[in-house]
Amino acid sequence: MVELLNLEMAVARQRAKRAELSLNQAKTMLDGKHGLAISLALCSRIRAGQARAQAARRRLLKITPIEESRP
Repeated sequence: MVELLNLEMAVARQRAKRAELSLNQAKTMLDGKHGLAISLALCSRIRAGQARAQAARRRLLKITPIEESRP
């Protein structure tokens, strides 16, 4: 049971880290001089990345208290 919980936490941490890296990469790309269509696509990608990062962090927070409450 503990191994499954550890695996689930590792996956959640990895998902959060990937979402944050993707979000940072999109923000960096937005700083460059691109056309309007590319900027709009990047804004959409940033919004989606923010939602993914927030969902991943929320998932990780749901898992963490369960582990701490166990003896």
